[in-house]
Amino acid sequence: MQQLSGNLFIISAPSGAGKSTLIQALLKRYSDMRLSVSHTTRAPRAGEQDGVHYHFTTIPDFQQRIANGEFLESAEVFGNYYGTSAQAIRELLSQGIDVFLDIDWQGAQQIRAKVAGTIGIFILPPSLDALQQRLTHRATDSAEVIAKRMAQAQSEMSHAFEYDYLIINDQLEQAYNELERIVLAQRNRFSSQAHRQQALLEQLLAKAAK
Repeated sequence: MQQLSGNLFIISAPSGAGKSTLIQALLKRYSDMRLSVSHTTRAPRAGEQDGVHYHFTTIPDFQQRIANGEFLESAEVFGNYYGTSAQAIRELLSQGIDVFLDIDWQGAQQIRAKVAGTIGIFILPPSLDALQQRLTHRATDSAEVIAKRMAQAQSEMSHAFEYDYLIINDQLEQAYNELERIVLAQRNRFSSQAHRQQALLEQLLAKAAK
C-alpha cells in the first residue's frame, strides 16, 4: 500500500503504560483522526459493540481473509485471531484522515514492511515500579496475571528502539503534549501538506507564475 494523504501512526506500549488514555485524549481534540478498529475472532466482552471496539468475526472467515491478503497485519493470541484491514486503512488515509494503530511490536514490523512512511511511537512507563503500581491500581487482574503482564512488558519494551519516537509517560499532561507535537509535526511535513492543501498550493503557484 502506498502512503496516501493521511498519516499512519503505530503506537505501542506495555499494558499499563497509558497508551489508550493518550490516544483517546488526542482523538477527542481532533476530528480528522481515527483509531483503527481491528478484526478479531474472540467473543465480545460486556459493553463492546461490533464495528466500534472490534469487528467481530469467526475463525473460518478470518482465515479466509488472511488467504485473500486482506490484512496489513494479523496475529494469533491465545487461540484468537486479530488483524488490521488494509482496505479500511487505505480508505481513511485517502480521505486525508490520520489513523492510529494500537498494536504490538510484531504487528508494527508487519505494517512497516508494507506501508511506506508509517510513523512508530513507543510509550514507556517511568519505571518498572510505576508500571506495576498502575496495573495493581486498575484492580482488574489477579496477582498472577499482573506478574505475567510485567514479564511480557519487559519483552515488549526491548523493541522500543525499533520505533521513530519515544515518550516516557510519567506525567500524563506532559506525555500528551509530546504525543500531540509529534503528530502535528508529521502532519505539517511538506509531503502531507501537499495533499491536504493541494488546491491552495495550485492557486498560489498559479498566481506566482503570472
